[in-house]
Order: sequence, then structure tokens, then C-alpha cells
Amino acid sequence: MSMRVQVEETIEVIRPALQADGGDIVLKDVDESTGIVTVTLVGACGTCPASDQTLKAGIERIMRDRVDGVTEVVAV
Repeated sequence: MSMRVQVEETIEVIRPALQADGGDIVLKDVDESTGIVTVTLVGACGTCPASDQTLKAGIERIMRDRVDGVTEVVAV
């Protein structure tokens, strides 16, 4: 299974929690050579002051736990 497919499946696990707070996450890119996953946080997540914390402490930690090779999750 490709890294991108694993990332997409992990996003589906994370998505309901973000949607419950009025936000969502959009996958932009998975760079398999560097392990960097690029996402966009939208809705309430796009303007939330805690979105950096959500991204690093939540989304990035979960991605790194579930998907071998993920090194970082960045928002654009």
C-alpha cells in the first residue's frame, strides 16, 4: 500500500473530530521521498488560533504513528 493511500485512510479517521468542531482537512500532497505531508485546514480549523497545535500535536502525531515514512505534516 502506498504512503499516499495510508495518509488518505488516516485522514478519514481524523476527519470526524475536525468536522465536529466545524472544520475539515484537505490533503494537498504526499512527498514519499521526504515524508512530508502537505494539508490545508479549512472551515473553523483554518481560522482557529489553536490550529497549529492541532496540526502538530494531533494530526502530525497520528500520521507518524500510523504511516511509516511520514516525517512532518505542514499546512498551506
